[in-house]
Amino acid sequence: MIPELGQTALIVALGLSLLLGSLPLWGAYRQQAHFMSLARPLAAGQFAFAALAFGILIHAFVVMDFSVAYVAGNANSLLPVQFRVAAAWGGHEGSLLLWQLMLSGWTLAVALFSRQLPPATVARVLAVLGLISVGILSFTLFTSNPFARLIPSAPDGQDLNPLLQDPGMIFHPPLLYMGYVGFSVAFAFAITALLEGKLDAAWAKWTRPWTLAAWVFLTLGILLGSFWAYYELGWGGWWFWDAVENASFMPWLVGTALIHSLSVTEKRGSFKNWTVLLAILAFSLSLLGTFLVRSGVLTSVHAFASDPQRGLYILVFLLIVIGGSLTLYAWRASQVGLGGRFAAFSRESLLLLNNVFLVVSMGTVLLGTLYPLALDAFGLGKISVGPPYFDAVFAPLMLPLLLLISVGPYVAWKQGSVARAWHDLRGVALVSVLLTAGIALSQRTSVGVAVGLLLGIWVLLGSVQHAVQRLRAQRWRSVPLAFWGMVVAHIGVGVFVLGVTLVKGLDQVRDASLQVGQSLTLGDYRFDFKALDKHKGANYLAGRATFEVIHHGRHLATLHPEKRFYVVQRMPMTEAAIDRGLTRDLYVSLGDTAPSGAWGVRVQVKPFMGWVWGGTLLMALGGALAAADRRYRQRARATAPEHASASGTPTASDLNVAPATL
Repeated sequence: MIPELGQTALIVALGLSLLLGSLPLWGAYRQQAHFMSLARPLAAGQFAFAALAFGILIHAFVVMDFSVAYVAGNANSLLPVQFRVAAAWGGHEGSLLLWQLMLSGWTLAVALFSRQLPPATVARVLAVLGLISVGILSFTLFTSNPFARLIPSAPDGQDLNPLLQDPGMIFHPPLLYMGYVGFSVAFAFAITALLEGKLDAAWAKWTRPWTLAAWVFLTLGILLGSFWAYYELGWGGWWFWDAVENASFMPWLVGTALIHSLSVTEKRGSFKNWTVLLAILAFSLSLLGTFLVRSGVLTSVHAFASDPQRGLYILVFLLIVIGGSLTLYAWRASQVGLGGRFAAFSRESLLLLNNVFLVVSMGTVLLGTLYPLALDAFGLGKISVGPPYFDAVFAPLMLPLLLLISVGPYVAWKQGSVARAWHDLRGVALVSVLLTAGIALSQRTSVGVAVGLLLGIWVLLGSVQHAVQRLRAQRWRSVPLAFWGMVVAHIGVGVFVLGVTLVKGLDQVRDASLQVGQSLTLGDYRFDFKALDKHKGANYLAGRATFEVIHHGRHLATLHPEKRFYVVQRMPMTEAAIDRGLTRDLYVSLGDTAPSGAWGVRVQVKPFMGWVWGGTLLMALGGALAAADRRYRQRARATAPEHASASGTPTASDLNVAPATL
């Protein structure tokens, strides 16, 4: 009866969500404190029962209760226990329950860490989150119940998709969902601000750390997903512009714009309408990602379900959330106000351009993702939109954005000076051009690679110089964490751009058919095929090759790529072997075997691949540092934003409030 206890816990959680979404909202409307005071205990109860249900589901997988249909469809007695735990969110029903658990967790966090907020604001924010939970829990119980019984019980399960039997899948979905769902907090604050009819500095200050935290989790989730695709799929690609990859990338782009917009609203009182619209858009795109992954409209290794009825429910829920929030926005936006004025060349203007490029970039990704689906839905044929489209459309939009990253911190609020900004940045520009020319000429790179190198070095050096200037003007102990978060995140962007540019521009690949004892050479590396052994895993059989890598006559590494066959699902899988270094990755994967006994082998030399991962980690670290700034833990004051210097020289106050991420 334990699974029935889990289902009961979900029903109780739904009831508590209904109460959370109604009573505190009514109390805030009627200014009745006893109703508003119910918000925090209801949020705690909702989380407790959602956690209980999720714990019971994990227990069913661990003990291999194949009388539960979801367990029988996603686990097997041969599956190692760590992957049985991961299988709890490896399919549609469990991933949706994980979604709800994360939402309940964010709701509880807001309840616990918002004591400094006005009671009516807390009540409204938690009520909005409760209403979202009502939609997700209803979807779970009525269309995607993870505790549905299988009668009679299956003797064994169908096993987890072999693609997901990887340590990366243990951590990737929870981190990704923490980011996805975390934008619901910014959404709830935005709806609350519209209901109250005020978006001021205090509102932005309350919202910004939650948005930063969600953005950090989403960044880490995307990083782990990309890293998993790099080594698990066998082809060595770190980003394929897959539609489900795009589903997580779009809210990340808008979330990045939202963070910058919140900084302007908090410190300058500008962008009020734009900020609340970005908050609505970020969460709406998170829901759109949920629809794409679970509706059956996509075929992807990342997709969870192919049930159009479930997709219809999510689509209706999506229309209610987006339509309702935009209707409220249209009704109350005129009462928000436009905020302070600023000159054409000012930090506000540059941050506005930053937001425009990010949102337009998101639009190009959205178009490339949905256009093929729309054509198919209307019977106009099937097309495939892949990397060539995104490389041609998305990349050019990033060029001016990267240019602005280093310029923005050197421009004052309200009224900047072109002459002053150029005076501060001319040394960075000169060194960037010289370094790029030296690298491009020595490596004989293309023009595109040279442009990428120039912008990466420009961002990196501009960020470092900004930090040095700050330390000269102020003791490092008194510099706020938000500033260091901005610097670290911008350095991460520079490192990331350099890594991507060098990988795409200097990557070397060679395919060959080899028998044991043969070799192939790629660049300065020789790969010797030494042996092929049989290997038996917990639920698979594998051929494990041994490759010795020779570099300039010296042994460098021994690699063991595998070709696996998962016996339950009768599915072959390629497990690549990678030797990682600071300046290059050596990548070997096995293909199919020929009648002659030769094996298809792909070897790759991927320069500076680690910089892609390292740059992304630095971006996430920068966001975490900014979210940890102690000023966000102080009681917010609804005061008018301070005024910056009208000269071209940033004041100490200007530097304190520089945007904390990308």
